[in-house]
Amino acid sequence: MTDQELKDLVASLAIDSKELHAAQKETSEQMKLTDAQIKRNDKALTEKLNRMGITLGNMGQNQGAVAEEFFYNSLKETQTLAGVHYDFIDKNILRSGNGVSDEFDMILVNGKDVAIVEVKYKAHATDLDKLLSKKYANFKKLFPAYKNYRHHLVLATFHLYDELKQQALDHNVIVLQREGNLVESYLPKSEVH
Repeated sequence: MTDQELKDLVASLAIDSKELHAAQKETSEQMKLTDAQIKRNDKALTEKLNRMGITLGNMGQNQGAVAEEFFYNSLKETQTLAGVHYDFIDKNILRSGNGVSDEFDMILVNGKDVAIVEVKYKAHATDLDKLLSKKYANFKKLFPAYKNYRHHLVLATFHLYDELKQQALDHNVIVLQREGNLVESYLPKSEVH
């Protein structure tokens, strides 16, 4: 290799090195832009997922409220459940004390019986388990005045599978389901004859 060829090669390598450095710098800048875009996308996706979670949560709460209103309205007129008449019916009872806090969908009481009603739009095995363990244990801690009453656990739901219904009955849990053609008409005064 001649002296000139060696000089040309070194010059060529210097140019290639500068081009490589420029390409690396451009790639680094592009990666920074990509990272920034990924962060913006992550933030937007997180916000969207949070909004979806809130929406789904609201839908679940709305369905639960519909079920609670249906069963409350069904029971408040007769205040009779499984052949037992009750003197009082309360709904959405939130109580705290003795280191425990819980909410009970409905409680029916007479002089010797108390019914603890858990309402679900669609009941699942976890709902039955929760009623039998946590809800009932919390009820006994939060309502010691009813310790000598007969306790009746009730699962009220628009839908549950036959296997779950049988499990509830096997655990002496009363099951309430929507059935038939239950519709009440409320007429405005101008329609009453």
